[in-house]
Amino acid sequence: MPVPVPQLGSFDYVPETKENLDWADLVTVDLSLYSTPEGKKQLAQTLINAIRNEGFLYVKNFNISQGRVNRQFALGKQFYELPLEEKEKYTPEGLDQGKFNGYIPAGRRIINLETGLRDKTEMYNIPKFTSDFPHIHPELIRKNLPEIEEFARALHTEVLDPLFVLLAIALELPEDYFTKIHQYSEKSEDHLRYMKYSKYSLEENKSLDNWGYGHTDLGSFTLLFHQPVAALQIRSHLDNEWKWVKPQDATLTVNACDALQFLTAGYVKSTIHRVTVPPLDQQHVDRLGLLYFSRPHNDVTLGTIKDSPVLKREGFTKNEFEISENPVPTMEEWTFAKQKWQRTKGYHGDAKYRNAVILPGFAEKPYV
Repeated sequence: MPVPVPQLGSFDYVPETKENLDWADLVTVDLSLYSTPEGKKQLAQTLINAIRNEGFLYVKNFNISQGRVNRQFALGKQFYELPLEEKEKYTPEGLDQGKFNGYIPAGRRIINLETGLRDKTEMYNIPKFTSDFPHIHPELIRKNLPEIEEFARALHTEVLDPLFVLLAIALELPEDYFTKIHQYSEKSEDHLRYMKYSKYSLEENKSLDNWGYGHTDLGSFTLLFHQPVAALQIRSHLDNEWKWVKPQDATLTVNACDALQFLTAGYVKSTIHRVTVPPLDQQHVDRLGLLYFSRPHNDVTLGTIKDSPVLKREGFTKNEFEISENPVPTMEEWTFAKQKWQRTKGYHGDAKYRNAVILPGFAEKPYV
């Protein structure tokens, strides 16, 4: 039952680009087919092919109305209109140590070493609505928390649970294999994010190759809601070429992340992606994002799954930690080690940063 909601201003999406970009050819998982065994089998094959080849896919018919999505974008827009000093009250203590719930201010990274230009990316992360996490927010967010909670929980039941069932089917595991380690009630570092990329001037954009470096996400699946400013690019697993991701109406864009790569010894690949300079006809607007980051329970050890006949047949039996005979981290250990690296201040193009050892057995690499 939807909760009563306060009045919010409208959110208007900017026009899509008219430029002819080199778009990635991504498949769509249509969850309207999920209700039958035959449909599940078909979707499982579509999902596993997508996350092994391109790494990204679209999901549609996930039973969350566009109106509910629009209200979350409106909330994000209003949050970023708050004065900076108000937002900074909610910056987490321990940000440099990998803490991330709350407000992450812009300007922590230098993105052009010659000019000293800094990033203009802000984030507001809202954790799970369980007793494990305090919810201390500005009034705008606080008075809308019931609606935000309902939205976040719906993403689990309507999107993530079906995707985890499909992945289990594809790996010939019991259908509840992944849902058991992604229960909403258990402690994990999942979070909903409002993310704003403020626009740069035309001159600043000319000096930049990208707004953000290539990277992988550290969890299981990342959900990105449709927004029309073209800037997301992915690097195909097949040919290592960078392609633009085209915004699609009434869809989620989904990518696989590090935890699934570790659990499957690389059979599922964590997708390399970046945010680049938008096309010229969209450089005059800010880019507002709405995302959800899914992660296994904190106490899950990220060792290779031993029960999958598929992984055994295909020879995916050891991940990076196991091959190097280093301790296999828990999800909590991996999360805060990588988050600490990600939150490092300074110039992220530096080779020392790009090739840093996150934990013994795993070193990052430059993805451009």
